[in-house]
Amino acid sequence: MTNLQTLAFFATPEHDCSYLPGQKATTMFADPKAKINNAVYSQLSELGFRRSGDHYYRPHCSNCNACTPIRVPVSDFKPSRSQKRILKKNHAIKSQVMTPDFHEDHYLLYEKYINERHADGDMYPPSRDQYRSFLIDSQANTQFVEFSLDGNLCGIAVTDQLEDGLSAIYTFFDPERTDLSIGTYAILWQINETIRRQQKYLYLGYFIKQCRKMTYKNQFKPFEARTNDVWISNSQLDKPTSPIQKDSKPNF
Repeated sequence: MTNLQTLAFFATPEHDCSYLPGQKATTMFADPKAKINNAVYSQLSELGFRRSGDHYYRPHCSNCNACTPIRVPVSDFKPSRSQKRILKKNHAIKSQVMTPDFHEDHYLLYEKYINERHADGDMYPPSRDQYRSFLIDSQANTQFVEFSLDGNLCGIAVTDQLEDGLSAIYTFFDPERTDLSIGTYAILWQINETIRRQQKYLYLGYFIKQCRKMTYKNQFKPFEARTNDVWISNSQLDKPTSPIQKDSKPNF
């Protein structure tokens, strides 16, 4: 059985950064042929890795450390006034937890979302095969959370179940219903679900201060950020730190 000590890691060649124009990026991947169980996946998340399909990765750029893993310690979370308004506004939304199977209405919502909101991103143009490989086909313990209002599908949150909490993988929603703030509502739902399960963290992925599309992630406070191979509170994040040392493998 694969564990962190036996798991091999590989780095990609430099490529154009998907988030910061003019920057080059390098990505570290866990061996895609390895069978990664939930315990190892949870440990990788603790080390700042993310999942995309069957790939477990984290940034490994030589001259940039802008990508900062973020997680919310849910027992300490305090919703802001605007977040409380979103919860109140969406009190009639129904949620249903589902297994990660292909549903045509889910895909059509995803296709509409990518076409209208992320036509400049790596996932454009969407396709059914790309949708399956990104969100459905994986070894992870994944759930789809379906949000509907008055019988109409308005959003999907894809979340992984870890040993110490949940990992928010992706959320897509009807771009015509921006009034519902489904992206924010989905995170609030996952925070509440993590609390209900009596677990510690909701992992939100990478925050990049210079990237406008990621600014929503630091609105869920207090949060923890991983820098210099340790998790620190958001109040410590802006304090001066020593340069991050890049290793060929993660520090276990």
